[in-house]
Amino acid sequence: MTTTEAGSTEAGGIEPGGIGAGGGASVPPARTGEPGGGAGDAPVVVGSLSPSRAGDFMTCPLLYRFRVIDRIPERPSAAAVRGTLVHAVLERLFDLPTGARTPEAALEMLAPEWDRLLEAEPELAELFGGDGGEAEHAEWLGQARRMVERYFSLEDPRRLEPAERELFVETVLDSGLKLRGYIDRVDVAPSGDVRIVDYKTGTAPRADFEARALFQMKFYALVLWRLRGRVPRLLQLMYLGNGEILRYEPDEADLRATQRKVEALWQAIRRAMDTGEWRARTGRLCDWCDHKERCPEFGGTPPPLPAAPVDRPSPADLEEARRADARAGAGAREHDDL
Repeated sequence: MTTTEAGSTEAGGIEPGGIGAGGGASVPPARTGEPGGGAGDAPVVVGSLSPSRAGDFMTCPLLYRFRVIDRIPERPSAAAVRGTLVHAVLERLFDLPTGARTPEAALEMLAPEWDRLLEAEPELAELFGGDGGEAEHAEWLGQARRMVERYFSLEDPRRLEPAERELFVETVLDSGLKLRGYIDRVDVAPSGDVRIVDYKTGTAPRADFEARALFQMKFYALVLWRLRGRVPRLLQLMYLGNGEILRYEPDEADLRATQRKVEALWQAIRRAMDTGEWRARTGRLCDWCDHKERCPEFGGTPPPLPAAPVDRPSPADLEEARRADARAGAGAREHDDL
């Protein structure tokens, strides 16, 4: 079941019974190569896939190629970096004592977190280096402030104690495909029910795009189910761009269907690798794509496929790396390699 609503300070508060009772599902069948699974040799890892890489391929197979195979550098976008900044603030907010988690305290974190990002990646200063850069930076920071303030209209962090933040999860399917990713937040109720929370700095999607938005969350739920043997009770997307919450209650059938979809995506990726055919798929995101000039749909020519993997970080993973580096003592994240 999916529900979308405007936020309130009570929305999403996880308290005793706050996300429902008896929400656990049965443990998935024990399988070779699965954490806690059956006996036998673990499958050989044939590749890895994260929700973002899967999303790239679903959006446009050629985009996946440019990012993962060619690893063509991309310019950091102001919107993506703002998202990294807001995520860092909301993660660090829960480092504070419960009563100190106020809007004022969160807003005070913005400047030092931006300084931390700049220290890790000095080139981000170029986002606001041209004429009018100071005004652009002020407007950009003002948007980040409004997103942080909007978060407090969706839930009261003084009533929460997350079990995990920025949780890295991975599991290997019987096929050898490794599923991996980082979850913004995991809440666990006294009943043991699990809620997966993801912060989005955009606006909530229209109803016909909700399934696409929920794919990432079902992907995480599948990995957690395989790791912990219990279906998460609730998936929650918090849209800080317009103050809405999208909630979904998954079941075993949902997660098995998600696994089939992920396996099918990987098979399609393997076919593209074997044939060298990476088809472009046009859509509303093309106008913002860094690779438009080399896309055949717009008169461009892709570069020759590399004979060997390109030895540089994938630009598609930079946003995740920034979020990692924004944390104290965090190192660069492992990349999603084929």
